[in-house]
Amino acid sequence: MLTWQIGDVKITRLLEVELPTPYDAENPFLAEATPEELRRMPWLYPHFVTQDGALKISVHALLLEAPGIRVIVDTCFGNDKPHALINREPLQTRFLQDMRDLGWPPESVNVVVCTHLHVDHVGWNTMKDGDSWKPTFPNARYLFGRDEWSHWSTQQNRGTLRVMEESVRPIINAGLADLVETNHKISDEIRLTPTVGHTPGHVSVVIESKGECAIITGDLMHHPCQITRPEWGPQFDSDPDEARRTRRKFVSDHADQPVLIIGTHFATPTAGRIRRDGDAFRFQV
Repeated sequence: MLTWQIGDVKITRLLEVELPTPYDAENPFLAEATPEELRRMPWLYPHFVTQDGALKISVHALLLEAPGIRVIVDTCFGNDKPHALINREPLQTRFLQDMRDLGWPPESVNVVVCTHLHVDHVGWNTMKDGDSWKPTFPNARYLFGRDEWSHWSTQQNRGTLRVMEESVRPIINAGLADLVETNHKISDEIRLTPTVGHTPGHVSVVIESKGECAIITGDLMHHPCQITRPEWGPQFDSDPDEARRTRRKFVSDHADQPVLIIGTHFATPTAGRIRRDGDAFRFQV
């Protein structure tokens, strides 16, 4: 179990599933991230790329224990919800039991943050109850971006409708959702910051305490190779140009700064710092 201490805030990674992603020329996760191009970044090995050139992708939540508040950031795929990203097979993982083993029963969570409303960030918002879906964290306020909800709640494609009906609307119907701005303050130590482009209301999470700082990326970037090549983006960025601008600015702004970057999809060891590397940048763990 990976943990980090930022001042008075303890951050714990709760892993749901790891997804090694081989390069597929017909349907690439990152089109430019060929095995040949990845080998130009030797610092990616062995943590983030396999020897045969597959990207290592992690799906995990981050548990934040701050003074007087417990926050979970992004709730992965969830059980019983088949989706294309997991070969259309419903997961059956120990996610909730692992939470309990950490001393985090679902009832103890005060706030759920969804950096955006994609399928792998909202799944454990709800759990199956017979033929319906009920909130997994019954005592929590769920924070959904106002712009994010405005966008996705009007989409009519089948996949989005299913995600909304299974993992988002039950929260709203239960009266547990708060629609917030992209700079929303959660506590003295935890706040949201806008990192739009991947989706219209995408946010990252900033943790600041006792002079220390960490940032949970969300899907601002999916893999550390995008630190060196921020122009690389997945086909599912809502606004590819804006996403590229956001990544470039984030990488430049945080290079050589005392800020721990915690990648929402970065494989173990998941966290590190952005360093200048000649005319480019790299991720130092």
